[in-house]
Amino acid sequence: MIQIQPFDRLGRFQNAWLNARYHFSFGQYRDPARQGVGGLVVWNDDEIAPGTGFDPHPHREMEIITYVREGAITHRDSLGNEGRTEAGDIQVMHAGTGITHAEYNLEPTPTRLFQIWIHPGTQGVAPGWGARKFPRTSSTVLTAMADGRAGADGSALPLYADAAVLAGTIKAGESVTHALGKGRVGYLVAATGTVSVNGATVGTRDGVTVTGEDSITITASADAEVVLVDVVG
Repeated sequence: MIQIQPFDRLGRFQNAWLNARYHFSFGQYRDPARQGVGGLVVWNDDEIAPGTGFDPHPHREMEIITYVREGAITHRDSLGNEGRTEAGDIQVMHAGTGITHAEYNLEPTPTRLFQIWIHPGTQGVAPGWGARKFPRTSSTVLTAMADGRAGADGSALPLYADAAVLAGTIKAGESVTHALGKGRVGYLVAATGTVSVNGATVGTRDGVTVTGEDSITITASADAEVVLVDVVG
């Protein structure tokens, strides 16, 4: 089954420095029908003004993935980690037993990113953080950027969850097929461009829930950058 949540129906939050859309219930936005997909519980579409960001705050027992769409984000945490993640790249923070972090846009232009939270399959792990660059070239497969599935080959950032965050750039008229497997679900967003998913038309930044499908075929009607979470249902 393919279910589409149009971008204009996502939850909204805006203040002086943050313009956010929420794919699932988050903060003061509550929708009983939008509580996540499997272990995926948060997918926020954030625009952060220059010279601003999220001041230090704590987390526990969550895998937090940041996929930067435009600009860059600078991370600092209570473990002493600090790094700058640019457009097309990701960072993964294992909140584990507890970590405090800040995320700032130190760039002269707005930073746009997806913030993705996945429940860990293992509790009580040591907190940690990592980032990785990925090429933004057209491909016939989606690249695993963070991966905690059995059999992960180690090329992606690790996750303490039976889940993967995959991404790819698909040229207009081309297709990518991804096998989900039994008992797994997917959530997909086209960060740019427009696509069809198993024949269903999907607009830019719409949310797509995939359940009960062995595989999905993503076809770009315009050059597209796609992000997919593959997780146990």
